[in-house]
Amino acid sequence: MSEKKDEMLEDQENLNDPLAEESELEALRAERDEFKDRFMRALADAENARKRADRDRREAEQYGGSKLARDMLPVFDALKRALDAANEEIRAAAPALFEGVELTQRELLNVFKRHGIVAILPAVGEKFDPQHHEAMFEAPLPGTQAGDIIQVMDSGFLLHDRLLRPAKVGVSSTPKS
Repeated sequence: MSEKKDEMLEDQENLNDPLAEESELEALRAERDEFKDRFMRALADAENARKRADRDRREAEQYGGSKLARDMLPVFDALKRALDAANEEIRAAAPALFEGVELTQRELLNVFKRHGIVAILPAVGEKFDPQHHEAMFEAPLPGTQAGDIIQVMDSGFLLHDRLLRPAKVGVSSTPKS
């Protein structure tokens, strides 16, 4: 019991001591500032997490189907090869079949378009762009400049702004004259 009396007397003395009051006030301010800093950091972390989750959700919406889209590209290639291989004689023998293949290819392109897949269709004579084209071979061709596309083997495709598959091309190696 005497310990309690001593503590009470000490607290009573500290109440009358202005230096002790100022010291305690400074300690409380420091503690307040520390809690405020921790709160602000936690708030910033929560905001960053929200922004990151929002960005991840948008990317998943836009690019989540890229594997399926990449797997569908050979279907487009097969339809294109079938149409390119048919001469007029074959087309005349089975016009309904070729019309069906053309309609299927067109519908596939419409589905691609709805989902943000755009074909890269380089033309002979265009400049080679390493961002969208893959050089399959290089050959000198008179009348062209180095870096000109001289043959297109396969179309390329973009999913929104990302490359799904580069267009496969042949490039001229003829130096500028």
